Amino acid sequence: MPDTPPPSLLDSLKALLAELPALFSDRVQLLALELKRAGRALGQIVALMVVAAIFLATAWAALWAGVIVLLLRAGLPLGYVLLLVLALNLGAAVAALLGIRKLAR
Repeated sequence: MPDTPPPSLLDSLKALLAELPALFSDRVQLLALELKRAGRALGQIVALMVVAAIFLATAWAALWAGVIVLLLRAGLPLGYVLLLVLALNLGAAVAALLGIRKLAR
C-alpha cells in the first residue's frame, strides 16, 4: 500500500471553493422552505385569531345582554341601563386606546 502524499494547500482550497456553490445553494433552498412553512403558519394563526375574535365578541355581547336583563329586572329604566352599558364600554375602549398609546411611545 503506497503512501499517498497529502493534498497541497492549494488543492485543498480549490476543492473547498468547488464545494461552496453547492453549500450555498442548499442553504438558500432550506431558507426558502422554512419561509414558505412560516408563511403558511402565519396564515393559519391569523385565521384562528379572527375566529377567536368572533367568539370573544359573541361572548362579550352575551355577557352584556345578561347584565341588561338583570338591571331591567332590578327595576331600572331601559334608557338608563343602555346608557350605563354604553358608558362602561366606551370607558373600557378609551382605557385600552390610552394603553396602546402609552406602549407606542
